[in-house]
Amino acid sequence: MKALRWFVLGLLAAVGGWLYLSNQQLARELAALRAENQQLQQARAAAEEAAASATQAQSDELERLRRDNQELLKLRNEVRLLREDKQTLTRQVQTVQAQAQDAQAQVQSAQAQLQALQAPAAGTATAPSQVRGLFTQAQLTVLQQRGVTMDANAAMMACLNNLRSLDGAIQQWALQNQKPPGTVVTLNDLAPYLRNQTPACPAGGTYNLNTVGTKPACTLPGHVLPQ
Repeated sequence: MKALRWFVLGLLAAVGGWLYLSNQQLARELAALRAENQQLQQARAAAEEAAASATQAQSDELERLRRDNQELLKLRNEVRLLREDKQTLTRQVQTVQAQAQDAQAQVQSAQAQLQALQAPAAGTATAPSQVRGLFTQAQLTVLQQRGVTMDANAAMMACLNNLRSLDGAIQQWALQNQKPPGTVVTLNDLAPYLRNQTPACPAGGTYNLNTVGTKPACTLPGHVLPQ
C-alpha cells in the first residue's frame, strides 16, 4: 500500500513535470507566434503604405499626363489657327498685290490713252481717226482720283473711239449670233467682245446701244459717229 502511494505520487509528479514543460513550450510558441504576427502586421502596414504611395504617385502621374495632353491639344489648336491666319494673310497679300498691279496697269493705260488723245490737240501728226482703244470706266476713275482732266477735244475723241468699239462689237455679236437688224442689244451681250470692260465717256455722257443696224450714240452733243 505504501509502495502504491509512492508510485502514484511519482506518476503525478511526472505528469506535472510534463504539463509544466508543455506549458513552457506552448508559452514560447505563443510568444513566437505573437512576434511573428506583429511582424506580419508591420509588414502589412508597410505594404499598405507603399501601395497607397504608389496609388497616389500613379494618380499624380495621370493628372500630369492629362494636363500635358490638354496643353498639347491647346498648342496644336494654336498652331492650326496660326497656320490658318498665315494662309489668310498670304491670300490677302496676294490679293492686294494683284490689285496694286491692276491699278498700276490701269494708271499706265489711262496715261497712255490720255497722251494719245491729247496728241492731236498738241499739233502732232496723230489724227483723230488713228487713236484706238476702249476708254473704260476704270481708267476714268483712276484719272478722277489723280485729279487729271481731259480737254473737250480729247474727251470727244475718246468718246468717239468708244462708239466705234461699241459699233464693231454690235456687228460681231449680231454676226456670230445671227441677229437680224432691229434686234435690241445690251452691254451684257457685248461684254465678251469688249474684254469685259465697261466703256465710259470722259465728259460724262451716257451710251445708248440702240439696236442692230443702228449706230450707238452718246447723249452729249457732238459725240456722234458719222452715219
